[in-house]
Amino acid sequence: MSGLASGPRAERLRTAAPPLALLGAGLAGAAYLWPRDPHLSGQFLPFCPWRRLTGLQCPGCGGTRMAYDLLHGDLAAAWQDNAALLLSLPLVAALYLTWLRHGLAGRRWRLRLSPPAIAVLLTAAAGWTIARNLF
Repeated sequence: MSGLASGPRAERLRTAAPPLALLGAGLAGAAYLWPRDPHLSGQFLPFCPWRRLTGLQCPGCGGTRMAYDLLHGDLAAAWQDNAALLLSLPLVAALYLTWLRHGLAGRRWRLRLSPPAIAVLLTAAAGWTIARNLF
């Protein structure tokens, strides 16, 4: 017999572990970011390799600054940092909560996107990248 637990409780733990681990990582990231203002130079924070290479902003550029501003309650600054990412947060939160709810209930959940949905997301990301670098 293996040392792995079985049964409904064990299944709930297995299915809830990934979303709970992501929550823990997010909280740890927020705790790390809280005292470090990414608007200032000299902070030990990640850089965007795309921007370093090309000088252009990718769809996610400004995400760290946006997160910092949201943590500190500055919605206007978060909007300036990355409006598209800010607008996507309610959808991302809803998807995460669905994943967590299923996991806590012992059910596996996986986001499945149709090819047209993937095309829309990629087109939106490309459009945002072009727009933010032109204007």
